Amino acid sequence: MDAIYRLGRASVADVRESLSDPPSYSAVRAMLGFLEDKGYLRHEREGMKYVYLPTVDAKHARRSALQHMVKTFFNGSAAQAAAALIEMNDTQLSQHDVTRLSELIKKARQEGR
Repeated sequence: MDAIYRLGRASVADVRESLSDPPSYSAVRAMLGFLEDKGYLRHEREGMKYVYLPTVDAKHARRSALQHMVKTFFNGSAAQAAAALIEMNDTQLSQHDVTRLSELIKKARQEGR
């Protein structure tokens, strides 16, 4: 999905070319077919090839994936997930990041979340 979002629309060959260590053509084709079956992609025929496009915008897909991850790995706790992200060794928060996070926490409290 990341490759499709980056490219906007892409064939199997386009997806493979965008990956640093691509799997086989048939593996990429199978994954795109799976994602289409799940409703994340659709395709259009261009000559002899299919060109795949996302059916959901990146922001919605990101939110859905994050909700699933929080539910699966953090027992539904956004606080535990946020703490895990912040505590990662390679996390570098700028003052802007800290201010933005503080604002989001304040807004969530005001909304009763």
